[in-house]
Amino acid sequence: MTRDAALADYYAQRAAEYERIYARPERQVDLATLRGRVAELMNGRHVYEVACGTGYWTQCVAGRAASVFATDINEEVLALARAKPLPTGRVAFARADAFEPPPAPRPCDAGLTAFWWSHLRRDGQLADFLRGWLPRLEPGARVVFLDNHYVHGSNIPISRTDAAGNTYQTRELADGSRHEVLKNFPDEAEVRAVLAPHARTIVWEQREYYWLAWADLR
Repeated sequence: MTRDAALADYYAQRAAEYERIYARPERQVDLATLRGRVAELMNGRHVYEVACGTGYWTQCVAGRAASVFATDINEEVLALARAKPLPTGRVAFARADAFEPPPAPRPCDAGLTAFWWSHLRRDGQLADFLRGWLPRLEPGARVVFLDNHYVHGSNIPISRTDAAGNTYQTRELADGSRHEVLKNFPDEAEVRAVLAPHARTIVWEQREYYWLAWADLR
């Protein structure tokens, strides 16, 4: 998933409880819409997914995608992803660093990453990730990014902001351990500015609790 060892360790420890976040009652309408929307955008495509985590979104797109190659740095989350009921022969998983993405088993004309943008620092790390991943996709490929929109009272409060404008949350796991986690909440203008050098088309779709952006690469 990431070069940040602390972040990778946090998600390894959180693996078994990760999908509880999708059970929040107030978010169900948004999630139902987004599950359908992401599947629609990936319909018939060969998808390269980065930071797949427990495979929640992998499962959403697998029924309509031609194939999915899903990667994450943590075996703990990949074990949960592999255990999901998925179409036989259409999904392959691999342990990989998001900043050193391996070649996919076949050419991919689509890319997907959910809740990963927000964990990338604005001071160069986000750009480094895109420079490494996007060349693994075919020219003209469609990429989909999905992440949180900050809503007071639903999201964990921001605990601090650093000099580069990155924001952080203090999170507690079921075992009582506390972790500081980088979590940025970009707006539409920021997302468009980051994707503009790579894309010929950019579409922003905002729900109450989440945002989705998709782009067709140059």
